[in-house]
Amino acid sequence: MNSGLRPGKRGPGRKGDAATGRAAYRLGLRAETLAALLLRLKGYRIIARRMKTPAGEIDIVARRGRSLAIVEVKARGGGEAAEALGPRQQRRLERAAAHFLGRFPQFADLDLRFDVVLVVPRRWPRHLGDAWRP
Repeated sequence: MNSGLRPGKRGPGRKGDAATGRAAYRLGLRAETLAALLLRLKGYRIIARRMKTPAGEIDIVARRGRSLAIVEVKARGGGEAAEALGPRQQRRLERAAAHFLGRFPQFADLDLRFDVVLVVPRRWPRHLGDAWRP
């Protein structure tokens, strides 16, 4: 019996499905909006959102005083959001930050740091300032 799926293809509702991809995209947008709101309430000025660089996308670039925060937003259905940022993604964000600073040298004098905002359902987002050092 042929289920209509080709070998190597994922079934409906699985990761990779168009509807699932759209839902994940919307979830990401909502999470980034909540994260930006949280940062504004904490006194940050949002410099950029969804900043695309050759090394990848930076979710949020925010400034407060002499600090420039490169912020990765992690939205998850459960508590595993904190584990979602591994060393490989950290290196990618560091390269993206270098591209950002090369493109916008007026921010190069600020203290650069890498933050994470964790967004899980029915909870206020959690800001992990200075989450790691390169």
